[in-house]
Amino acid sequence: MRGRRSAVKLTKKTHACVRLEKDGRTLVIDPGGYTEDDATTGADAILVTHEHPDHFHEGHLRAGLEANPAAELWTLRSVADQISAAFPGRVHTVGHGDRFSAAGFDIQVHGELHAVIHPDIPRITNVGYLVDGSVFHPGDALTVPDHPVETLLLPVQAPWNKISEVIEYVREVKPRRSFDVHDALLAELARPIYDTQIGGLGGAEHGRLASGHSVEL
Repeated sequence: MRGRRSAVKLTKKTHACVRLEKDGRTLVIDPGGYTEDDATTGADAILVTHEHPDHFHEGHLRAGLEANPAAELWTLRSVADQISAAFPGRVHTVGHGDRFSAAGFDIQVHGELHAVIHPDIPRITNVGYLVDGSVFHPGDALTVPDHPVETLLLPVQAPWNKISEVIEYVREVKPRRSFDVHDALLAELARPIYDTQIGGLGGAEHGRLASGHSVEL
């Protein structure tokens, strides 16, 4: 008989950062420069999607890794090269197709490139993380994993997207639900418009969490 899956607590932090907790362990994704200083407090594992400062903040990573000598970081090479020397054996480089375990969560890596900001700006590497075959954080890309997604962490506002693309992305991924991330630059005046359009046209339950608020998945 298959055991019941452990409940996962999702906590939103400012902008692109989320914390996932299960069985007393904590996984943090993308604690960037817009994120609170306590983003990595108590982290057992940290994942970073790419090197842009709103997703990668070296101070936040160092704080989490220094506070917990058992904590580890998984990320792409451009980030790993900047911090691995300070934490030998605890910083792991990943890429599309990789699979590993972090803080008791099963992680699959999907995607290779950041979304196009402008044709004149070279694209950098970006990876997304599918957690426990259920929760997907794409970083700064509209990557569609080759796996069903229950909860999509949806980058709703960025210099590289527009709302029609966001809606089509939800339709293509077909999650059960989506929650906003990458939203620090979205004015409060615009949020009801985004809520209505994404919720009404995306074909999935849509929600947003204020920073520090949580939901059980």
